[in-house]
Amino acid sequence: MTSLNGQTIGFIGLGLMGKPMARNLKAAGAEMIVHNRSQGVIEELSGEGMTPAKTPADAAGAAETVILMLSDTAAVEKVLLGPDGVVSGLRPGGLVIDMGTSKVIATRAFARDVEAAGGDYIDAPVSGGTIGAEGGTLTIMAGGSGAAMERAAPVFDVLGQSTTHVGATGAGQVAKAANQVIVGLNIGAVAEALTLAKKAGADPARVRDALAGGVADSRILEVHGKRMIDGAFEPGGKCVTQRKDLFQALELAGELGFEMPATALNMALYDKLIEAGLGELDHSALIKAIDPD
Repeated sequence: MTSLNGQTIGFIGLGLMGKPMARNLKAAGAEMIVHNRSQGVIEELSGEGMTPAKTPADAAGAAETVILMLSDTAAVEKVLLGPDGVVSGLRPGGLVIDMGTSKVIATRAFARDVEAAGGDYIDAPVSGGTIGAEGGTLTIMAGGSGAAMERAAPVFDVLGQSTTHVGATGAGQVAKAANQVIVGLNIGAVAEALTLAKKAGADPARVRDALAGGVADSRILEVHGKRMIDGAFEPGGKCVTQRKDLFQALELAGELGFEMPATALNMALYDKLIEAGLGELDHSALIKAIDPD
């Protein structure tokens, strides 16, 4: 395992993904400075030897690297640029890494703000859900300079099994938008296929087994298909988050002057779930929009 001994890392955003990621960094030897809006998780991680920071600025001032794992672009903007934000406390040469899913245009603006404050910025959204966060097996899609990527490499080696430097700042978020379109549409395809099997009188579990190893096989069929069959929707990635990511992809497509009709339909199905009060379930619960029984 890559050693982070001697590194001090600030981590802001300790939800479903952030908490296990922070734990993995500590296990690799990093001194962890943590900040979160709700304090229950701070108390929990303090008991594990991590140091609380009262504000994002305090976290930035205490660490050479600051990782953000936040819910949306508005949260990133507030943590970076708000009162007592990261930028106001950033050390000269500090590295800020946004590992959540944020809007592309805003990401490029955030990078300029951090660079104006004397720091470096990487957008490095991830795929792999809570399973990947806990196991240190995330897929990381990064945008930023080569020098910043070299500095971040040991951190990425701890958190993920695969890191791709996609390009300049914002390119990581472009890759994540593409990822979420594929994930959303594939979840929809699996939900429709398994519902078809059930309604036609076949055992969906046996149909899933029959498809394994063939052209229709996928990680979505393997993991999310099983969740659909078992009716187990404890969130690894929430419906509300998937919907947000699809909206961002559609918004980016609109800015670029083209349409993604299948993605728009997929988002509408997530809207249906959220309106029914099911937004906090795992995104594989999309099957409930097709087969409510």
